[in-house]
Amino acid sequence: MDIVTPGFGLLFWTTITFMFLLFVLSKFAWKPILNAVKEREEAIDGALEAAEKAKNDLMSLKSSNEDLLKEARAEREQILREAREIKENTISEAKELAKEEASKVLDSAREQINNEKLAAMTEVKNQAAKLAIDMAEKVLRSELKDPASQEKMVNRAMDEVKLN
Repeated sequence: MDIVTPGFGLLFWTTITFMFLLFVLSKFAWKPILNAVKEREEAIDGALEAAEKAKNDLMSLKSSNEDLLKEARAEREQILREAREIKENTISEAKELAKEEASKVLDSAREQINNEKLAAMTEVKNQAAKLAIDMAEKVLRSELKDPASQEKMVNRAMDEVKLN
């Protein structure tokens, strides 16, 4: 029975000591500990928010980079398409100019050939006429050597003029 009494005293003093310790801790240590825990919690929350913001920024940057790549590819395709069109137009224009130049050269050559042909034909006609005149002159000289044949020729020419 003595066991109960010493246990009660011990329990009483343990409770008093615990209360005193709780009072001292709450007065001097509890607030700094709670403040330190709160600061640590706020620092962790801030770090988590910063990490989330960085993650969102990274996703936004990645999306922006993909958009820029798409735009660059589209622009490259547009430039290549325009270059092909310019090349085709240039080739087409060059072919058209070459055809026009060839046509002009052919027309000029045909005209020159025609002019040379006419000049050659005129030359041949002149040569033939000269040859005919030379031959007629030689024939007339041989026939008109004597005065009797000259008179005969004049009379024949007069008769022909009268008939016409």
